[in-house]
Amino acid sequence: MAMHYPRRVSKIKRVRMFGFRARMRTKAGRKLINRKRAIGRRITPDM
Repeated sequence: MAMHYPRRVSKIKRVRMFGFRARMRTKAGRKLINRKRAIGRRITPDM
């Protein structure tokens, strides 16, 4: 039986899509980061 091979998302693609700088680019992303900061979650810049 063939073994399932998980998707490998490249780290670069992931960071470009969901990273800190990607969030800061849009107004909604900045709001999201401020929301997370408000509840005391640590926000780490890029991976």
